[in-house]
Amino acid sequence: QVQLVESGGGLVQAGDSLRLSCVASGFTFSDYTMGWFRQAPGKEREFVAAIRWSGGRTTYADSVKGRFPSSRDAAKNMVFLQMNSLKAEDTAVYYCAVQKPLGVVTSLRYDYWGQGTQVTVSS
Repeated sequence: QVQLVESGGGLVQAGDSLRLSCVASGFTFSDYTMGWFRQAPGKEREFVAAIRWSGGRTTYADSVKGRFPSSRDAAKNMVFLQMNSLKAEDTAVYYCAVQKPLGVVTSLRYDYWGQGTQVTVSS
């Protein structure tokens, strides 16, 4: 059974940093992509960042490029989202997800999703 568990969310002030973590278990794909998404109240879920497990290639939404680097720890099956210079508009529930090979990493077409972690940025 595939499981994704996010952690690291919280309430911070604008300009602060947070580090989200996602631990994955229960799948044995030869290659896959780990994605980060967010959903603010009243808005659609949107792509934030993705990291390909094999090779570590990263892709970012324009809104977070340069602020939210993503990384992975292969030994621990974990992926991270370092969120720097946070803004009020970054407030959302953040999700990690797994996509099997050959998918479009910026789309919502991921195969498995975590439950999400709340990030609230006060201005």
